[in-house]
Amino acid sequence: MKFASVELAKAKGHILAHSMPHKSGVLKKGITLGADDLEKLRLAGQAHVTVAMLEQGDVAENKAAQTLADSFTSIGIKATQAVAGRVNLIAEHDGVLSLNTTKVEAFNAVDEAITIATLPNFTRVKNGTLLATLKIIPYGVAKMRIDRALDCIGQSCIKLHGFTPKTCDIILTKTQGFKPSLLTKAEKVIRTRIGPLNLQVKNCSVVDHSTQAICDTLQTSKSDMVLILGASATSDRQDVVPEGIVQAGGVIKRFGMPVDPGNLLVLGTYQDRPVIGLPGCARAPALNGADWVLERLCAGLPLEATDIARMGVGGLLKEIPDRIQPRMQPHKTRAGITAILLAAGSSSRMRGDDKLMRKVGNAPLLRHCVKVALSANIDHCIVVLKEGAAEHKAALQGLPVKIVETPDAGLGMSASLRAGILAMDTTPKAILVGLADMPDLTSDHFNKIIAGHDTGKNRFIICPTNPNGKRGHPVLFDAKFTENLANLQGDTGAKDILKTVPEWVYEIPSDAAVSLDLDTPEAWDAWVLSQAPNR
Repeated sequence: MKFASVELAKAKGHILAHSMPHKSGVLKKGITLGADDLEKLRLAGQAHVTVAMLEQGDVAENKAAQTLADSFTSIGIKATQAVAGRVNLIAEHDGVLSLNTTKVEAFNAVDEAITIATLPNFTRVKNGTLLATLKIIPYGVAKMRIDRALDCIGQSCIKLHGFTPKTCDIILTKTQGFKPSLLTKAEKVIRTRIGPLNLQVKNCSVVDHSTQAICDTLQTSKSDMVLILGASATSDRQDVVPEGIVQAGGVIKRFGMPVDPGNLLVLGTYQDRPVIGLPGCARAPALNGADWVLERLCAGLPLEATDIARMGVGGLLKEIPDRIQPRMQPHKTRAGITAILLAAGSSSRMRGDDKLMRKVGNAPLLRHCVKVALSANIDHCIVVLKEGAAEHKAALQGLPVKIVETPDAGLGMSASLRAGILAMDTTPKAILVGLADMPDLTSDHFNKIIAGHDTGKNRFIICPTNPNGKRGHPVLFDAKFTENLANLQGDTGAKDILKTVPEWVYEIPSDAAVSLDLDTPEAWDAWVLSQAPNR
């Protein structure tokens, strides 16, 4: 493939290298130029255009991406349709992802044009989770390189292991004076932890914290797995829990693990069935090393002492908020729409003026935009301001909104969005992200976007477009993207999320109001003149 600037007459059938404006819109990069496209460029005064030309033996990006992605699919993993050289691999059921990392690395080493990015090995995922993204970086790639990449994949390169139904027994030990409420709570937490793993509790026994009591109870178990939570933490291979397993005729495969919290786990077997001595931290719902062990066992993956030893890389789970697993939190009913309006910008192009305080009618732009959002079908509204924005706060006085001041406004739009996400007091079914500087938006704009949300039709992200096809604001995100929104970096807002999951983005055609940009005094003056007859 090669790039070249060519005369319009010679560009037909080649790939447009860069997006090009014309009188009625924009020709997006990556399209194959046809006669109509070239005529639009000619009328726009263009005589030449930069194109990518596929050479003999080259394969176009979408076809190449689809061919390679289809080779990664297996039971429980589906590939989306290629868009702009990108294909996503999606989980079709809950389970644990396993990778042949050697093959993945060899695949990525074939050619810089061919890439795949995956979740970490042994990640637990839910139905619908994005497992991997395959991307062809240029507009085409040589077939010989595709063939070399296919040779690297082989079988079982990426697999999804579902949670097959299994049974387990729980053994809780108690010492003298041990509070019954602690036993009740422990059983509840364990049941909550293992329920999503398709692990059914057959028996839950409370016995004395002694080697003999554990031995006797273990010998009566007929379930697929046994979980033991001692009243006192295990501190040695000869301690009560491991000794009870050995006395019953079992074997200790590993004591301790390089995962924190979860160091004091015991992995054993009894009659070829797994026996897990749970660490004390398993009394709490937060993620710990026991979860990683249980997930693999319930997914039918082998687990030896060496596998646990390898868990140390990435095994620091303590005090890392984004590693807390949603499954371990109390169930929350998601309802309603929370709007987050971003108003922490610096108005840098206004040459000293503050556009948020410019008047729209009789109110500052900021107050006008927030009132419009409040009149729509939303349930809660959060407005993010830069730290110390006293005048902006005063402009919102009396409105039923939660005001958040972010000291990180200078880090970009993502910092403001993160502040808004973290400030949510409720668990909404969707989050509406908008800008508080768009004067022509009405409640109808908001309501049409809200009405477009339909998870049953994979409409997880709703985005308006102006008459030229350009995406605008506000944008609605299903609550499943809450963590993604909170983890954004830079000043591009949520655009990266839309690029990652194009198959879940639903566009709603709208008018110019959804992309109106009044960032300069001249743009404001022109807008005021255009509104004069109507205001």
